[in-house]
Amino acid sequence: MKMVEKSFVTELYKHSNLHANLSVPLLVEKVLARKEGKLSATGAVQATTGAYTGRSPKDKFVVKDEISENYVDWGSVNRSIEESTFNKLYEKVVHYLLNKQEIFQFKGFAGADHEYRLPIQVINEFAWHNLFARQLFITPTEEELQTHEPEFTVLSAPTFKADPEVDGTNSEAFILVSLKQRIILIGGTEYAGEIKKSIFSIMNFLLPQQNVLSMHCSANVGKEGDVALFFGLSGTGKTTLSADPYRRLIGDDEHGWGPNGVFNIEGGCYAKCINLSQDKEPQIYDAIRFGSVLENVVLHEDTRSPDYDDTSLTENTRAAYPLENIDNIAIPSIAGHPNTIIFLTADASGTLPPISKLTKEQAMYHFLSGYTSKLAGTERGVTEPQATFSACFGAPFLPLAPSKYAEMLGEKIDAYQSNVFLVNTGWTGGPYGVGKRMKLSYTRAMIHAALEGELNGTETTKDDIFGLQIPMHVPGVPDEVLIPKNTWQDKAAYEKTAQELAMKFHNNFKKFTKADEDIVNAGPAYRG
Repeated sequence: MKMVEKSFVTELYKHSNLHANLSVPLLVEKVLARKEGKLSATGAVQATTGAYTGRSPKDKFVVKDEISENYVDWGSVNRSIEESTFNKLYEKVVHYLLNKQEIFQFKGFAGADHEYRLPIQVINEFAWHNLFARQLFITPTEEELQTHEPEFTVLSAPTFKADPEVDGTNSEAFILVSLKQRIILIGGTEYAGEIKKSIFSIMNFLLPQQNVLSMHCSANVGKEGDVALFFGLSGTGKTTLSADPYRRLIGDDEHGWGPNGVFNIEGGCYAKCINLSQDKEPQIYDAIRFGSVLENVVLHEDTRSPDYDDTSLTENTRAAYPLENIDNIAIPSIAGHPNTIIFLTADASGTLPPISKLTKEQAMYHFLSGYTSKLAGTERGVTEPQATFSACFGAPFLPLAPSKYAEMLGEKIDAYQSNVFLVNTGWTGGPYGVGKRMKLSYTRAMIHAALEGELNGTETTKDDIFGLQIPMHVPGVPDEVLIPKNTWQDKAAYEKTAQELAMKFHNNFKKFTKADEDIVNAGPAYRG
């Protein structure tokens, strides 16, 4: 443990009102006593996050030091900050927390595979943030807790506001990562997702060094032990589509794929719950019960029941709950090597096929591209879908160059002969505002067919623009839905819109200057 952290921990344990690894009931009591949130009719804690209702990527920095300098992929995602700047702000936050009447500590793990798990601690100003950490990370047994030595620490002080001119930050909010001191400093934002994603970013730095591919994906396993991965940015359906009553859930968002197979990095789920209903998503709906955290979900005043259709606070409403709240889970959260890999995209242009089979080269192209339409509420300032390319379907959380993760994925696809599909959960019949969102029942039917091998050897047709092989028939899905152009009334408008999207793919891929020619040629046939 580095000196600056050891100094803080020494002071921390002198703090008379430190609450360490409280149980869920005690944390719920603390939340209510401190008036940080309300108890919903389901027994979940409802909390709001003020102005910050999504991640704040422009406020995230990585300390440039001898550990990070030659490994981190510096740029717009991983922006550097000086070590001296970090240390000064760190000391301010430490003193700020130690002057609080109460602070909270959670000790746990990231990584279900014991060979690769990371011991962590999360120190919070808010009781509900500590409850969130307990639900999202892996809780140690009493025996494990006795010997737990954290290797990374998250310090969260949401009511501490930085002064950009004095503290060297971008705004009052900050997420600062020191790989050398193994500390993540969070302040100025109450959005709990920053805690979760900061640890994921750390695992994305550490795991590849151990020959483990860290992945922004959900995963489940079938009765025969067949494993499926679901890649995609927030809002594309990872959580919803991986929660399958006929398959055991491994995890909904973050995984490692190593020599032993796939394992969950987390111990819980952080599900988007806008328009959530028991009819459409019963597993998620029923998982939200006592001790779960409802983030920015509005409650009905008279009944205290959640109103999942209310977007008055944000469209990025969330529910955090432990994996054990879902009946059909893999215990422990590990499984074998993936048989099927699915890339999810919510294409707002309405031109990508709802499902298509990818060659290995196409898989590498679309993995590096990471295309989707960023949905409203996921980040501050996003109010309607925006076309975006996020390398490896998780660029904001990748400390290393995307090519590192892509190379590892390609090697594993070859080694384990995984089938790869691109699935569009976005719009059909026209772009956003004209067409409509793909029916969830159709998407589920397509994914079921892919997982069960029903699309192997089936008749396909090649898309002229995107070069993708589209199945002509999928059980449970009308044939006319499968070919995007056929769903548009204005065929000329389709051609124009598809070409515009192809151009965006080409322009984005120019940054991957070292990509093999066969991967470059696997992209859309843009006629520019």
